[in-house]
Amino acid sequence: MTTSHEGRRGLKRSRQQPLWPLYLILFMLLLSAVVLAFATGRYSVPPLMALRILLHPIIGGEADWTATVETVVWEIRLPRIAGALLVGASLAAAGATYQCIFRNPLVSPAILGASQGAAFGASLALLLRLSWSGVMGMAMASGILATSATALIGRHLGSGSMITLVLAGLVVAAVFNALVAVVQYIADPLDVLPSITFWLMGSLNRIGNDDLGIIGVPIALMLAQLYAFRWHINVLGADNDAARALGVNAPLVSGVAIAGATVLTALAVSVSGIVGWVGLIVPHIARFLVGPNFNRLLPISALTGGLFLLAMDTLARSMATQELPLGVVTSLVGAPFFAIVLGRARRHWF
Repeated sequence: MTTSHEGRRGLKRSRQQPLWPLYLILFMLLLSAVVLAFATGRYSVPPLMALRILLHPIIGGEADWTATVETVVWEIRLPRIAGALLVGASLAAAGATYQCIFRNPLVSPAILGASQGAAFGASLALLLRLSWSGVMGMAMASGILATSATALIGRHLGSGSMITLVLAGLVVAAVFNALVAVVQYIADPLDVLPSITFWLMGSLNRIGNDDLGIIGVPIALMLAQLYAFRWHINVLGADNDAARALGVNAPLVSGVAIAGATVLTALAVSVSGIVGWVGLIVPHIARFLVGPNFNRLLPISALTGGLFLLAMDTLARSMATQELPLGVVTSLVGAPFFAIVLGRARRHWF
């Protein structure tokens, strides 16, 4: 952890750098990733043709493509690309929020147990054959329960210290992983179990336009909520004394931020399953680019998270003849990066 002086110095330094060149680069990379994602897959679709299909309802003109190509673009590629952007942005924004609120560069939705808690709720909902709204509701409730348990255990045992918080998250994650295993054990091996197992490995291949309609608005609202509280979160993450001096209601801001980040995690997990490392490594990338100022860190984390997960999903679809689980690909990339994070932890990012 840094001192309050170092935190304020980092915030001042990050405010001095203009952001528009970085936004331009990220948008160009994002556009390139979207074009590549439309063109990649078992059924090849030229990027210009995909663009014409998407614009056809608006500009009209002759449709010189088959119904199959149109179905691939509208019903498969577009929902999957949009889903990757939403899930990646949600997990990265949640990770950045957790790291700022807890002042801990090693926390993430997975390490705090939020992902595992949401996974248990969603797995139980799948076992009970609930609707998608039921899956998301149980995922959110279970994710909030897991994060709250981690915070309470860490505060009770170690006064919120870094190592105690991480260990508390590992304990809570282990408990919910065990509960997920119980759900898998009692699930129908011919029907429900394969769905739960495949879903837990992480994948976007089943996401559809209806799912986007369900998660899109809540994700936008949660991101807007976190952005509305960005200055309060910024002050709270930099210095407790400064927060009190400025009249920031620390319990309220912490509660709103943690709840918003947990809901984002639960929404992401409810449609993609467990996709690890995004909430851990992307905030570090964003912090390297713009510094610790949460006012800048949140939008850059969201954009970078969407770009990262879209790239990983495209890679998962193209690495082998059979699609790899998305969680496997993010782990292959994230684990080496986490080793770098551990090696550089002594340099105090905050």
